[in-house]
Amino acid sequence: MTTVYDFSVNKIDGTQTKLSQFEGKVMLVVNVASKCGLTPQYEGLEQIYKNYKDKGLVVLGFPANEFLAQEPGSNEEIQQFCTMNYGVDFPMFSKIVVKGEGQHPLYQYLTTTKPNATMKPDGTLLERLGSKGLITGEPNDIKWNFEKFLINKNGVVIERFSPELDPQDPLIVNAIEKAL
Repeated sequence: MTTVYDFSVNKIDGTQTKLSQFEGKVMLVVNVASKCGLTPQYEGLEQIYKNYKDKGLVVLGFPANEFLAQEPGSNEEIQQFCTMNYGVDFPMFSKIVVKGEGQHPLYQYLTTTKPNATMKPDGTLLERLGSKGLITGEPNDIKWNFEKFLINKNGVVIERFSPELDPQDPLIVNAIEKAL
C-alpha cells in the first residue's frame, strides 16, 4: 500500500528529501501562497505547529502558483516572505504544481486518496469561486490555496480540509488532537 512516505520532495533550499523522514509524526500538508486573501493563514499554521510540534505534529508548506498566479516568487523570495511576515518555522518546500498539467505525484496521491474536503459549515468560498469560473478541472482537484491534508502517524491520509477552514478551526484542531 502506498503512503506519503513513498514520496520525495525538494525542500525550499532545493535539497531533495523523503517524506519518510516524518514517519511516526502527524502531518498537516498545505498548499500555500503569499499573495492570496487566505495568506494570513500562515499565522494560524505556525501557531498550530508551535502548539503541537512537541506532541508529534509537523506542518509541511508547499508553495503553488496554480490559482490566479498568487505565488509568483522564487523559492528564496517565498522563504524570506514567510519568515519576515509570519515567522514561519515549520518545514517549507520548493514550489510545486498541485493541480493540472505537471501535478506533483504527491498531490496526485493526496487528491486521489482523499477526493473530498471537509467544508466550513457556513462557508461561501466554493460558491464565490464557482460564480467567477475559478473552479476548474476534476472533482477531486485542489480548489484553492491553503487546502489542508491531515496524515496520521502511519503515513495514511485521514482528512482533507477546505481552504477556507482556518488552521485553528475546531474541526482541524480536534482532528489533529485525535490523530496525535
